Amino acid sequence: MARKTAQDDPLAPVTLAVGQEDLLLDRAVREVVVAARAADADTDVRDLTPDQLQPGTLAELTSPSLFAERKVVVVRNAQDLSADTIKDVKAYLGAPAEEITLVLLHAGGAKGKGLLDAARKAGAREVACPKMTKPADRLAFVRGEFRTLGRSATPEACQALCDAIGSDLRELASAVSQLCADVEGTVDEAVVGRYYTGRAEASSFTVADRAVEGRAAEALEALRWSLATGVAPVLITSALAQGVRAIGKLSAARGGRPADLARELGMPPWKIDRVRQQMRGWTPDGVAVALRAVAEADAGVKGGGDDAEYALEKAVVTIARAARSRGRG
Repeated sequence: MARKTAQDDPLAPVTLAVGQEDLLLDRAVREVVVAARAADADTDVRDLTPDQLQPGTLAELTSPSLFAERKVVVVRNAQDLSADTIKDVKAYLGAPAEEITLVLLHAGGAKGKGLLDAARKAGAREVACPKMTKPADRLAFVRGEFRTLGRSATPEACQALCDAIGSDLRELASAVSQLCADVEGTVDEAVVGRYYTGRAEASSFTVADRAVEGRAAEALEALRWSLATGVAPVLITSALAQGVRAIGKLSAARGGRPADLARELGMPPWKIDRVRQQMRGWTPDGVAVALRAVAEADAGVKGGGDDAEYALEKAVVTIARAARSRGRG
């Protein structure tokens, strides 16, 4: 869980979320938005990237409203703001507007450090969102997720879950949530084993591997076999999500040795080599299409649709086509 300073009011005038762990950054934003909408259901939320926040934009967004509406202004990747826009933000930090909460998401490195220092000097509420690169940190995260959901899990179960899922915090959080929803009492290693290891894990990841390689027929065959042998649909959507996200991560990363990329992306070196082979036909647009397909399938298997099998088949076909998007031009 993200670590907070003593100044722990989500509705503080300025919240500074510092780090590179996307899940924790998103949670920091969500906490502020939830608190704001609890205070005013009509809160206006503006979520902006650096290219959307031009000089003068912040002044427009934070100018007094005739209706005195509450507003949350989220600025992502604040370290990438232009020099002129940083001046605007620094000026705002000196005199924040009432009923407005500014949320700055900053990677925390040397780039844009002046803005980081200015926000801290102005007394911004700070939420630490560090990248969890150490196994011990991820294990502590899993334990914290169970505690947050009011459930108990044995140390062996937490370790088994980390071993089965890997380093993706979103996948770990999703797995904890799924176990808490499906299992009564203490979660132990045997429960984790039934859900996330052994034949079920192998078959769900076979579906994902064939799909991201663009081999639709083989992916569908593996999908039908998995469902016929009792693999939970949620495990298949989880594997599809991991496969597509791995393609996206490696596509965005700079070239380098597998060992270096493994440290940067939180993947084992062998997986870097496999994903490099799988990503040959992919484009950024293809990754975006595939991620949407996974999200739709996930909603479908969790009750958002009438037919979980159809939702999975549709996702597999869409992902396989996206894997060949470069070849189609």
